[in-house]
Amino acid sequence: MSRKGWIVWGAILGAALALAWTRTAKEAPAADSFVARIELNGPIGPAAAEYVNTTIQRATNDGAKAIVLQMDTPGGLLESMHDIINGILAAKIPVLGYVAPGGARAASAGTYILYACPIAAMAPATHLGAATPVDLGGSSPMPPPLNNNAPSASKSSDKAGNNAGDAESHKMLNDAIADIRALAQMHGRNAAWAEQAVRGAATLTANEAVAQHVADFIAPDTDALLAQADGRAVRVDGGIVTLALRGLPVRDYLPNWRARFLGIITHPTIAYILLLAGIYGLILEAFHPGSFYPGVTGGICLLIGLYALQLLPVNYAGLALMALGVALLLAEVFIPTAGVLGIGGVIAFVLGSIMLFRSGVPGYAVNLGVIAGIACCAMAILAMLLRLVMRARRARAFNGEAQMLQNTGELLQAVAAGGESWARIGGERWRVHSDVPLPAGARVRVIGRQGLLLQVAASGLGKGESS
Repeated sequence: MSRKGWIVWGAILGAALALAWTRTAKEAPAADSFVARIELNGPIGPAAAEYVNTTIQRATNDGAKAIVLQMDTPGGLLESMHDIINGILAAKIPVLGYVAPGGARAASAGTYILYACPIAAMAPATHLGAATPVDLGGSSPMPPPLNNNAPSASKSSDKAGNNAGDAESHKMLNDAIADIRALAQMHGRNAAWAEQAVRGAATLTANEAVAQHVADFIAPDTDALLAQADGRAVRVDGGIVTLALRGLPVRDYLPNWRARFLGIITHPTIAYILLLAGIYGLILEAFHPGSFYPGVTGGICLLIGLYALQLLPVNYAGLALMALGVALLLAEVFIPTAGVLGIGGVIAFVLGSIMLFRSGVPGYAVNLGVIAGIACCAMAILAMLLRLVMRARRARAFNGEAQMLQNTGELLQAVAAGGESWARIGGERWRVHSDVPLPAGARVRVIGRQGLLLQVAASGLGKGESS
């Protein structure tokens, strides 16, 4: 075998060994005890739920003694919240909920997740609460907070009324209350305040949460959290476990590429831009068939944007208004209406963009600056189209008898008096007739026309000059 062949085979063998070693190192359980840490920052959505649940499983397989779920979230989607809670309740090792660092919050869905954790800790200057569920259907508002001095069940039934929307809202509210009360009772926490957080959007600071038995203790950092949790008996899926966590090292588990990708495309502003890029890419491909780049790019962006939309709380009335707006803007191009269709399209597009993601879900709204920028671009394009249309209406004719009589050109062949020859006029070859003799290359002016035969005369300009 040649030297080159040995080098190639050596490189392949080295790559295979490196891959096998990396996979073994990644999959082999750690020899020493450690605590895994998951950071749940930002809105809770499909990407966050997948990241938390897959990481819980990975950390368990790696031999972690416990998991610290460090949170700073404004809340998020109900379905994603339930996915995370189910993952925590099914975990074989304890999950320690920790609202940190200072200034962080576990609002809305974050409060439910903290209640689901066997240990609930908070850093100084943090808060939790405001867990009233949002009616994602958008058909009716949630009922107002009730007086906490009276029994909640009777008050809910008294105010339900006969309205179907109110009944649906009360069903959602009571279901949310039952969820958080069940979590509070499982871990021996304050169930009454949990109901207030859902029914009346109550909130607590870290000190107040510990005083009211909502949180277990305050910990300034992860080491203090592990030290204070050490020796406590908690309930996990496998039964009662006594924590022995003091002094254990902490290993961070970062999101994998899939979780990062989902986190990017499910950001409402990114999903909105992908959707628009897909639509306009396909439109450009339709106007310029065969260019391929706009069509391929637009198709990919549109499919990714639609995938993101099916994971997000989309208002389909807003999506329909956006589609109507784009259709009206296109109609303005083909059916000039002095801006009537175009202005209507811009208005429909902006209203649809604002309505696209259902309001009230924390962290799930399109950036208004992006909407304003795209609307301004649409207005600029519309103004340019209107300017072109008006200029076209005012422009002089570029064909016809009147325009032809103003053209000048150059004789390609000499012409005798009363004879015919050929001339280049307006970039085209024309058969011409002249009453006087003219040499080849002479400048001529059209003075009449009989079908495809032009009557010309000397223009008075020298050869090589232009009219």
